[in-house]
Amino acid sequence: MSGAATTPALAIADAVRRRERRAVEVVEEHLAAIAEVDGGLGCFLEVTADQARRRAAEVDAAVDAGRDPGPLAGVPVAVKDNLCTQGVPTTCASRILQGWHPPYDATVVTRLAGAGAVVVGKTNLDEFAMGSSTESSAFGPTRNPHDPERVPGGSSGGSAAAVAAGLAPLALGSDTGGSIRQPAALCGVVGMKPTYGTVSRYGLVAFASSLDQVGPFARSVADAAALYDAIAGHDPCDSTSLHQVPPACGPAVGSGVGGLRVGLVTELTEAEGVQADVRRRVAEAAEALASAGATVDPVSIPELRVALPAYYLLAPAEASSNLARYDGVRYGLRVDGDDVADMNARTREAGFGAEVKRRILLGTYALSAGYYDAYYGQAQRVRTLIIQAFRRAYEDFDVLLSATTPSTAFRLGEKVDDPLAMYLSDVCTIPTNLAGHPAMSVPFGTDGAGLPVGVQVLAPALGEAVMVAAAAVLEQAAPPTSLPTVAAPTLTGAGTGRGAATGGAR
Repeated sequence: MSGAATTPALAIADAVRRRERRAVEVVEEHLAAIAEVDGGLGCFLEVTADQARRRAAEVDAAVDAGRDPGPLAGVPVAVKDNLCTQGVPTTCASRILQGWHPPYDATVVTRLAGAGAVVVGKTNLDEFAMGSSTESSAFGPTRNPHDPERVPGGSSGGSAAAVAAGLAPLALGSDTGGSIRQPAALCGVVGMKPTYGTVSRYGLVAFASSLDQVGPFARSVADAAALYDAIAGHDPCDSTSLHQVPPACGPAVGSGVGGLRVGLVTELTEAEGVQADVRRRVAEAAEALASAGATVDPVSIPELRVALPAYYLLAPAEASSNLARYDGVRYGLRVDGDDVADMNARTREAGFGAEVKRRILLGTYALSAGYYDAYYGQAQRVRTLIIQAFRRAYEDFDVLLSATTPSTAFRLGEKVDDPLAMYLSDVCTIPTNLAGHPAMSVPFGTDGAGLPVGVQVLAPALGEAVMVAAAAVLEQAAPPTSLPTVAAPTLTGAGTGRGAATGGAR
């Protein structure tokens, strides 16, 4: 298959900048692909066709005038629907925000425009990014392009599935406990969670503010690195933004792993519940790094075993505080009541889904008088122990290697009635969020059923470059895989324009 479905983002940008292709043509092809395929996948909540065409025309005009539009010139990008887009609905896949049009763009959206990229739509997610399967969206689930009867992962399932299906070469997601890396693994694409503070959170609708981080999806490590380089950097609008300049990742692609020290994390690969096929692929990935010149040794970090319970106290506690702003007064849904308190209660009852309510209740309990020290306070102490444990590990290793997820994609509906089983889907990814470190999931073969397996490269804070170098080696060594069963058709030329209408939230 060729055309829009498989052309690398960097190749598109290079062709547009050389005037070998027109940005308008590229965008039309991807809008046509969305119209052709997305009805069966549910990746997008909003297709911003008219805005995308205008933006593509601006890119072409800049090229015609001899100006460089940027490193991502004309590249279509899908944006998770918890990132604010001026004048375009941002719902967080929740009824409580349905129809809300932000008056400003998130910083990462502004930086996409500055890099010459073209936003083609807003993608589906678990409501307020709370989930691991994109089944808790108020507007219906997203399906995995490799098997539409299976989940794409979550919470950024719409973004991961859109990239896997060839509907966009690049996408943005957010990662609070694995919400980029886990769906990337299940959909067979690259997903990167950057160091906390290297990418602005301004305009990202908050779930858990000390954990949330925006990051890229792509079909290659090089494309993911390019998208990261375009959105990273200090932002005065974000008080948690790092002032130091983050290292560029693009130059690290192809630098190799000669002399690199790699630790194979026992607790994230050999733990009970990790699928045998996943373990086998992680072992093969370790062998590939060793063959490329790295030194690979097992490492035990026992503290990681308590990361999951610590996370499910800290994240809901922060969510309880952050979601208190949805009161039916300032924006979004409002359900009238007898008085203000009744209106607040009715609005939240109608607007929030079951999983969001569950986490608000958990968080409120953890923060309540008499329980704060026993739950929230203790979880913060555990978080400190995990940070210290990672620090000790990185004294002996440059990067760490593990499974991204304990299993491949599970069936739709399989875990919706078992919250604990759903939460366990993030057991391999959560420790990195608690530490604030970067990590990247890279596709590495399939399981016995042909479903994608992802392996995870972890690095210390601001270690994105060495992480990308290792990920690129794994990408080159990965076993061949087949294309998704549901993917964009082969497209050449200007496309059919079937994405003309701007779609509303489902």
